Amino acid sequence: MFQYTFIQNAFVAAILTSIICGIIGTIIVEKKLVMMSGGIAHASFGGIGLGFLLGIEPIMGGLLFAILSALGVVKIKDVIGTKADTLIAMFWSVGMALGILFIALTPGYPPDMTSYLFGDILAVSTSDIYITAFLTVIIIFVIASLFVYWQAYLFDEEYLKVKGFNVKTFEYILYVLISIAIIIVVKVVGIVLIIALLTIPTSIAKMYSRNLRNLMFLSILISIIICVAGLYISYYIEIPSGATIILTGSLLYILHYFVK
Repeated sequence: MFQYTFIQNAFVAAILTSIICGIIGTIIVEKKLVMMSGGIAHASFGGIGLGFLLGIEPIMGGLLFAILSALGVVKIKDVIGTKADTLIAMFWSVGMALGILFIALTPGYPPDMTSYLFGDILAVSTSDIYITAFLTVIIIFVIASLFVYWQAYLFDEEYLKVKGFNVKTFEYILYVLISIAIIIVVKVVGIVLIIALLTIPTSIAKMYSRNLRNLMFLSILISIIICVAGLYISYYIEIPSGATIILTGSLLYILHYFVK
């Protein structure tokens, strides 16, 4: 099985994606940003469509749209006072609409968007691996180098204020990191299913630990099990990989629920 390059790429992508889901997924769950993450994911579809229209790497277009959407929600909420969930719904819908429009305007045959909407880990290319590895290193460095302060931001923002830190800066940085994480995971499970992979591993891990550091490591381990198991099952049964990974995670969550 591992003699094929696409299987090697899929396995590496599963490991890198699991690291991201374990770290950022834990923060999303603890900070209650699940809907915000869903909005960013769907808004990124506009950038992916723009990438096809302009002939650039679609993932980079998606990353740009994801970051602008995340920062846009925060900025508009602070300046005008519109509720965050209302803005998330707007960016969510506008991003999808722009993606459909850009793809319709792309010359020639319309590109296959199935892998971006529902994921296909077996279609991850070597260049995707390099981009994913680079972005993964950035996320690990930002979280690990300021771990104590991220812990304070999640559970005790007053501590940061007393220490003289600008909490709003942490909020902006966090939304950029979430945007990067979402773009990494899109190739594995797709925009539609992405929230499940960001939340299921942490939801299982929280049954066994409340310590943030342990929660992240446990979430990474569980995510690796889910992604690799889903990869094997989808390869041998020849069924869609993204859906298989999510269903594997859901089954694992149900089993742990009854065990606990």
